[in-house]
Amino acid sequence: MAGHSDNDMALPRFDDPVKILIVIAPYYTKIAEAQLASARGVVEAAGATHETIEVPGSLEIPAAITLAHRLSNYDGYIALGCVIRGRTSHYDVVVGESARGITLLGLQGLAIGNGIITVENMEQAEERADAERLNTAGAAAEAALHLIAIARKWGTKRKDVGFLPDTILVAGGEDDPGSRPA
Repeated sequence: MAGHSDNDMALPRFDDPVKILIVIAPYYTKIAEAQLASARGVVEAAGATHETIEVPGSLEIPAAITLAHRLSNYDGYIALGCVIRGRTSHYDVVVGESARGITLLGLQGLAIGNGIITVENMEQAEERADAERLNTAGAAAEAALHLIAIARKWGTKRKDVGFLPDTILVAGGEDDPGSRPA
């Protein structure tokens, strides 16, 4: 994720429209509102459009991004949420698995900015959600925009790979009643 450095990269510029999906787990309302305001501000400053969906928890964020990627046409994604350590090991599971899911999607080529805050207490969460202090959501939005710019620089429009046969054969051959046209 971007942020927390003295290297302020300028937001990328785009010739074609950019559409971003913000996926947020709004478990802590005050934190979620601050995160959304920061991320939306950065996206809008870059001239991109955005939509927002809510999911029950941070573990559901990678699944929601996967569904959106398969079923829609977003250029990039911003993952937002807040996980505060409790008295059980559940924190470790949520933090590790949500990060792993987002990382795996990124390694598959999705442009994702990870702004899930993982902290020990509410004071740390408030600091990281504050646009004037650490602003992790704004940094996640910047990261997603930069990854979209890289994908557009090196990529081409998506093309179908391979071919689709005229008939799908199911257990037997063309004369089998289970076969159907493609």
